[in-house]
Amino acid sequence: MHELSIAQSIVDIVADHVPRPRLDRVRSIRVRVGAMSGVVPDSLEFCFTAITAKSELAGARIDIVPVPFLLRCDPCARDFTSDSGSPRCSVCGLPGQVLSGTELQVMEIELLETGTDEP
Repeated sequence: MHELSIAQSIVDIVADHVPRPRLDRVRSIRVRVGAMSGVVPDSLEFCFTAITAKSELAGARIDIVPVPFLLRCDPCARDFTSDSGSPRCSVCGLPGQVLSGTELQVMEIELLETGTDEP
């Protein structure tokens, strides 16, 4: 399960960008996960929760934004998605250029404002 090491990498990214005294103020981390990234979103969420359970990040949630596998066929002048993972255009059969769907990217870290009484 490589989602465990990915979850740890996300925690490391957060720790690199949020000063240590404010880590307990992290409310959520938004992550873009491409359909062809090889990451299982439910497993990533589970691993993130397990890793952070007894840390300064306990209670923070991971918000996963799914990104479809989107390709462009230049000869047909059209963009298309592929649920099967095939990069071939369904019209002409030529391989398309990948536009999205392979990424795994931390997009945003949301912190509670200082003095806020929210949980």
